[in-house]
Amino acid sequence: MEISYAVLYHERVVSDDLPHIDARTKRRIREAIERKLTTRPEIFGKPLRRSLKGYRKLRVGDYRVVFRIAGGKVFVLTIQHRSVVYQTMAKRMKGA
Repeated sequence: MEISYAVLYHERVVSDDLPHIDARTKRRIREAIERKLTTRPEIFGKPLRRSLKGYRKLRVGDYRVVFRIAGGKVFVLTIQHRSVVYQTMAKRMKGA
């Protein structure tokens, strides 16, 4: 029996992250989220450590989707290039 997870996005993902990503990469990220995070996020997402313990990341090319699993929901906190994703996470966690 497979559980279906609902994916919820932080408001800044829509307003700040996605507008800066090209259309082809957005499509790849959307497909990865739909295929992996709605079915088995605990398998496909690699756990983060230290100050980001409790969060997971999904790698899509040079981009990282950082999320947290809570019950039957996956909360996506950021979708950023690998060079800036963890600095963005730190700022969003302070504001959350």
